[in-house]
Amino acid sequence: MKHPFVVRGLLLLAVLVAGPVHAQPLPSWREGPVRSALIEFVAAVTQPGAPGFVPPPERIAVFDNDGTLWAEQPMYVQAAFALDRVKALAPQHPEWKTQQPFAAALAGDAKALAASGEKGIVELVMATHAGTTSDEFAQIVSDWIASAKHPRFGRPYTELAYQPMLELLSYLRENGFETYIVSGGGIEFMRPWSERVYGIPPQQVIGSSIATEFRLRPDGTPELMRLPKVDFIDDKGGKPVGIHRFIGRRPLLAFGNSDGDQQMLEWTAAGSGRRFLGLVHHTDAAREWAYDRKSHVGQLDKALDEANARGWTVVDMKRDWKRVFAFD
Repeated sequence: MKHPFVVRGLLLLAVLVAGPVHAQPLPSWREGPVRSALIEFVAAVTQPGAPGFVPPPERIAVFDNDGTLWAEQPMYVQAAFALDRVKALAPQHPEWKTQQPFAAALAGDAKALAASGEKGIVELVMATHAGTTSDEFAQIVSDWIASAKHPRFGRPYTELAYQPMLELLSYLRENGFETYIVSGGGIEFMRPWSERVYGIPPQQVIGSSIATEFRLRPDGTPELMRLPKVDFIDDKGGKPVGIHRFIGRRPLLAFGNSDGDQQMLEWTAAGSGRRFLGLVHHTDAAREWAYDRKSHVGQLDKALDEANARGWTVVDMKRDWKRVFAFD
């Protein structure tokens, strides 16, 4: 009979020879075809010498933000920010009490806001996002995101990031991918917190923007002033344009959740070799929300039909995710 110390030493030697035990990837994803497809795809494009091998510089992964990386109901987070900015700026604008869409924003009249349409939303954004320097705006966003709470969950909006998608971002980066946000949301709204929440640095965030102008203050200090003028809309057909303009490579993997992401997935799919196209389908009313074709936020209609017709991967939130948020 071997001495206990000998047995312990042999076990330790076996562990050292075998190497470290690695945790299974994507632990918040349920076993099934979606998780398997993701792992198989990453293995196929990162295995040196394999037919589908893709060099690291070409491993580009792009993700929509609202509804893909964090919750977008009952309204886009940036819309909540804009409404709070209207209230904060209202004392400086007494005319807003009777001027639409500002009066509706101050009264919390969602129906009147919706009736103002895209023109009204643009007016709100211009009034609440312009007239500051880029540095000042970044600080305003940082202060707001640190204190604002989601109306349903009572938690900071940044805690409404989807745990399975955070794991996917990390898994891709561990395998040599560069991960980018490509969102219809404002680029300077996302940049102040994207690295802390998603591990995605500011230079890898692409979004809609308003015009910005270089100026010199009277003391000679340079600044970038945000102007009340739309510069670029990074939504629908604008997403492939933004990818081409700011990344310069066609993505290998693209994830979205709505019709606003359809063209981004189509552009990615048109590349040669293997590509991964994913849509997050919101099907879990208990843990999050269930919505798709008729939703006023994050409508998923034509893109869902195309995904089913072309064999894109549709993530069923209720079926495929063990948990939705880190606090679940």
